Formats: sequence, C-alpha cells, structure tokens
Amino acid sequence: MSHTPNTLQRRQTLPVTVGSVTIGGGAPIVVQSMTNTDTADIAATVHQVAELARAGSEMVRLTVNHESAAKAVPAIREALDAQGCHVPLVGDFHFNGHRLLTDYPECALALAKYRINPGNVGKGEKKDSQFATMIELACRYDRPVRIGVNWGSLDQEVVARMMDENARSSQPKDSEQIMYEAMVESAISSAERAEQLGLSRDHIILSCKMSGVQDLIQVYRMLAARGNYALHLGLTEAGMGSKGIVASTAALSVLLQEGIGDTIRVSLTPEPGESRTREVVVAQEILQSMGFRSFAPMVTACPGCGRTTSDTFQHLAKDIQTYLREQMPVWRGQYPGIETMQVAVMGCVVNGPGESKHANIGISLPGSGERPAAPVYVDGEKVATLKGEGIAEQFKRMVDEYIETRYGRGTGA
Repeated sequence: MSHTPNTLQRRQTLPVTVGSVTIGGGAPIVVQSMTNTDTADIAATVHQVAELARAGSEMVRLTVNHESAAKAVPAIREALDAQGCHVPLVGDFHFNGHRLLTDYPECALALAKYRINPGNVGKGEKKDSQFATMIELACRYDRPVRIGVNWGSLDQEVVARMMDENARSSQPKDSEQIMYEAMVESAISSAERAEQLGLSRDHIILSCKMSGVQDLIQVYRMLAARGNYALHLGLTEAGMGSKGIVASTAALSVLLQEGIGDTIRVSLTPEPGESRTREVVVAQEILQSMGFRSFAPMVTACPGCGRTTSDTFQHLAKDIQTYLREQMPVWRGQYPGIETMQVAVMGCVVNGPGESKHANIGISLPGSGERPAAPVYVDGEKVATLKGEGIAEQFKRMVDEYIETRYGRGTGA
C-alpha cells in the first residue's frame, strides 16, 4: 500500500534548467547540498560530490573562493563524468566571483549554475559593475543564476536606505519588519537588474535565507508575493543534530505546505565524524513525509512502551531502514517504484497487526508476555508467522523476496 501523495497546488513559477535538472514550473521539488571540502583538493571534492549524489542530492554546490578552486572545477567535473556521476555543479561566489569567472572560462563552463550574494558582490561604486560582470558572463555561457540574499551578509546600503525612509515615515514600522523588507528588496531589485542586463527570468532563482524559523517563513511569504521567480528554500546556519533537523523541518514544512519552494537544502552542521550526506537524507525525508516526493522505502516503527521491554524491534527497524537506504543507489534502476514501498516493524499486538496490514510488508513482533510468534503481512494479507531465534533474518529475507517479486523487471508489476 502507499500513502496518498500531496496534491497541494504549488505556486506557479517559471521553470529554470540547471544542467539536467529542472527547478520550478511544476517540476518536482529538487534536493540539493553543498560540499565542505577545499575545492582545490580535487580528489576529496570529487569523492564528496559523488557521495552526496549517491545519497540523492540532485545538484551540489562548491565553494569557488580563489584561483586554485576555480582551476580545480573543470578537473572535478571531468573526474565525476568519468565515474558516470553527472550531477550538476553550482559555483558559490562571494567577493571575487566577477574576476574568477572572467579569468577562468573553463570554470564558468564546467559549472551548471552560479550563486551570487548581492551583499558580497562588491562595495560602493564597484558593486554595480562587479554584479554586471557576473550577469553578463552568465548570459554569455547561458547559465542560470541564484541570487541568494543572506541575513548575515545583507547589503547594508539597502538596509540604510530603507531605515532612513522608514524614519521619515509618518507611521514608521518596527526594525524587524524593515529588515524583512530589506531582504526581499535586495533579492527583487537584484533580479530586476539582472533582467535589465539581459538575463532572462527563466534563468533566475531567488533565495532569502534566515537563521530563525519564523523569520524565514515571513520573508518567503513576502518574496513569493513579489513575482513568479523560482525559489530556493533553506534555513541558513540551521545548527547541529536534532536542533538543526527540527528547525529546518519546521520552517520548510510550513512554506512547502503553502506551495512555496521549488528546491531545498537543509544546512546541517555535521556531527564530528558524521557524513555530509545527512543533510540530503533529512531533505528527502521532509519531502517524502509530506507526500511531495518519494526517494526510498519508508519504515514505520512504534516508539516502544512497557509492552515492548525487548529491543528486538528497535534493532530490526534500524537494520531494515539502513539496509533499504544503502541499497537505493542500485535499486533505483533495478526496481522501478521501490521508493514508494512501505515497511512496518512493530513491537507488540496493540497496533502491530494493524500497521503491518497498512504497509506493503510488515511484521508484528511479540511484546512482553505475548506468545513468541511474529505474524507477517504482505499487501494487507497475513502470509506467515515467524518463530524462534531467527525472526529478524527470516523477515529480512522476506523483504528481499517481496522487492524482487513486486518491483523486479519483467514481473508485470
């Protein structure tokens, strides 16, 4: 069985093509990520980009902050292509992007999109000319641009002007509201300037990243009301661990449910030693839990209570979920539709049989004091009762058999 997909009417935006990926225009919401390697370290960057792509990142952003990084980008693209990894690469530019894109045309061509921060593109008289240079190069190489405003590096000239105008108003707004409006104004005015310079609207993506949940929601509502540009969502500096996951989920879910957002990134600070791919998994799980897209089979499992003093179901749920996600890079091509599969691993008789019936395949393990038997349900029907010490391994084999039977090519499924 599968859950009903979210049929919410999304905000209408122009489609933007980034390499082989389409953002906006009714296309599926795109998951993206960013490396944290030194881009000049070609081997490390290629390894991490490939790892992120295998996890499901549909485009990957690289820091391009100096000459050695710009020189490395074409080699990174070539090495990834040689591996069969064609994920689009996005160049993240601050302060000197105009010079790097001018001096290293091979870098400009190897990138599928450029990210420009209006607050860091230049100061004073240089700002307009340096911004213009980057837009003109995007036009020359037919590359889309994300104009990404960030709370921590907001254009202070825009802020000062709007604060002055507000101070002269007969009904001044509070400073927080002015900051929201400054974020949106920076993005919109930069986009309009880019269009004046020749970049078509279907080559522009906007973002206004904040670090506070309510701030982000308010700013994106305002931004969405200002035009049909494709929008990139992300809570900047979300944080580490559960804090970063919860904050990102809270902010993005509200906006996505309102039809706002065409591509997302979850900006997690990795735990020491943790893979960078965690942010990709969280982004996918937000979209899948909300019914927008399916990326990997989902495992339903109960939280446990006094009826489940054994941790057998916990270990089995974890093992099954890890196994399913690890196999997805291979299974995507081998078993079409498997990403929608639902598996249930339940711990007692209270909700176990019911949840197992609702899943494609589910098991209800015996709780404390229950008969030592585990009924297994396939597509709503009881097909077996497992007993003995090898219940977990028996169920894993049944999951594999179900996948081959239900999703294998040539099965007619």
